[in-house]
Amino acid sequence: MNAIEIRNLTKSFRSLYAVDRLNMTVPTGAIYGFIGENGSGKSTTMKLLCGHLVADAGKIRLFDRDHTDPGVRVRVGALIENAGCFPGSSVYQNLMMQCINLGIENADEEIDRVLKIVRMEDNARLKFKKCSLGMKQRIGIAMALLGDPALLILDEPINGLDTDGMRIMREILLDITQNYGCTVLISSHILGELEKIATHYGIIRQGRMIMEISAEEMDARAQVFVSLKTKDLAGAKAVLGQTYADVRLDGEELRVYDVENTAEVVDILMQNGHVVSELKQNKIGLEEYYIELMSEKEGM
Repeated sequence: MNAIEIRNLTKSFRSLYAVDRLNMTVPTGAIYGFIGENGSGKSTTMKLLCGHLVADAGKIRLFDRDHTDPGVRVRVGALIENAGCFPGSSVYQNLMMQCINLGIENADEEIDRVLKIVRMEDNARLKFKKCSLGMKQRIGIAMALLGDPALLILDEPINGLDTDGMRIMREILLDITQNYGCTVLISSHILGELEKIATHYGIIRQGRMIMEISAEEMDARAQVFVSLKTKDLAGAKAVLGQTYADVRLDGEELRVYDVENTAEVVDILMQNGHVVSELKQNKIGLEEYYIELMSEKEGM
């Protein structure tokens, strides 16, 4: 059973399609990275999932039930845009108001539980307006976790955070899935961070899903390359281009793709008078994969 199944989902605004016959599958227990440029339809899709918008056509099923079913709606927590907290109220007071809205019994225990998950148990009495951006994002996640949802929907929760804030957010999201059995759907433009935690990806463009792929599949597809530095990059590129099909100049280094024998690359350069000052073997990351995929789609 999948956490989310979307089929032919469509939503338009004044004849402009924000979501256009979208298909999407999120496995239960996944951290699903939802990727796309601004205006691609990510936020609209999330709002449709949460019931904030009504689709023109298509079907949404959550845990094999219609997404409007009250029994499944209570299993969904979401942070879309911001936490919606009262600035002058404390963290605890904001969470308590949400507990009352949700009809949660044993509210004090539930607040303690979610604050521990988001590493905020020592800040319950702090006023929301005095919290940092990272703390506010974690409070929003805490509010979304009230009631112990099985699915958490997060729209850009790591954007704007500093390095430490992103690290804490990664730890929280991994904890939620591994120790609390929650499925996470998360959108972000910071693909390097998303790559560290996501188990699956969905890439959307102009309202349509252009690719769904697991992290394992993406890693298997990723091109291996050797990056190197030498004084005469243009000359080295010309030399290596005689042996290898894909040699690229990338800033202050050369990249040679699909190379199995790195020593051979060095030997070829040395035989032609080029001394290698630095050499590394790498794989293409999520961000480069995404950029190349978008370039291919634009060229079609």
